[in-house]
Amino acid sequence: MAKVTGVDRVTRRLLALPDTVQREVSAALQAAGEVIKAEAQVSITSGSRSGRPTRGTVRKQYIASAPGEPPTYDTEHLKSGIQVTQPEPLRVLVTSTARYSAALEFGTSKMAARPFMNPAARAKRTEVTMIVRKAVDSAIRRG
Repeated sequence: MAKVTGVDRVTRRLLALPDTVQREVSAALQAAGEVIKAEAQVSITSGSRSGRPTRGTVRKQYIASAPGEPPTYDTEHLKSGIQVTQPEPLRVLVTSTARYSAALEFGTSKMAARPFMNPAARAKRTEVTMIVRKAVDSAIRRG
């Protein structure tokens, strides 16, 4: 038997509401995902550069970020690979398509983590909650 979470309960309640409410909440979830995406992109492009030069790099003056800091902006690939998708009406995913995203986010046996997605989600949690809450309240008031 699968564990039922608070998100599952809220989702079930929302699915029981009229389609107009579901559409409004889905749009709010999409907007919330875009807020997290933007925060992750900003952290990559404007984060601290307090790390050290990477051994064996060909690029001049490349400074790797320090462990725990967002990754250093090197190419457009990581930033442009952050995507917001909506696989279901009441579910939004913010993901990164760069093949090295997981290694940066969680670290490896040879490199400490340089997280950018989880800190972005944490930083925008209150804003995201307000976006969705406002949509739910507005839709229910009208519906």
